[in-house]
Amino acid sequence: MAATALELATRQVKCLSMFDFKPDTGCPKPETYRQLQQAAAALTEGEPDAVANMANVAALLGDFLPDLNWAGFYRVVDSELVLGPFVGRPACIRIPFGKGVCGTAAADVETQLVEDVHAFPGHIACDSETNSELVVPVVRDGVVVAVIDLDSPSLARFDDEDREGIEKLAEIISERI
Repeated sequence: MAATALELATRQVKCLSMFDFKPDTGCPKPETYRQLQQAAAALTEGEPDAVANMANVAALLGDFLPDLNWAGFYRVVDSELVLGPFVGRPACIRIPFGKGVCGTAAADVETQLVEDVHAFPGHIACDSETNSELVVPVVRDGVVVAVIDLDSPSLARFDDEDREGIEKLAEIISERI
């Protein structure tokens, strides 16, 4: 029986090559971040859709980084942060600049590495399981366009190696989201 044009087109789409980025286990943290950055660069190269790029990077963050309960993006829309692609439990949808860890990172254009979110003034508890957080602004042409938000159920999960790795990732994707 001959295939219809729609069936042939569907088969062609399914045959397109898939990306299969997997972190090497047991690597030192800087090497894990190097691999993450390379994967993100490869996945987002040439793709003009910001949401698609953020979705793929959020998936990579979830795959590459251990001990997270949330990883993703908040986008700047009309002078506030609006939930973007992520992996994890449902999250707060809108965060004003200057409020919580994400809003503070966006307002101050400065990475926020918080060892204990419960000690952070004005912390917004989207998930009661979160105990530490790393938020890195994504800056394009001197303007914050998004933040990368990582949450962990462990206290003091993030350190300077994490900060440096995610800041470099933000730099790589800043023109692609």
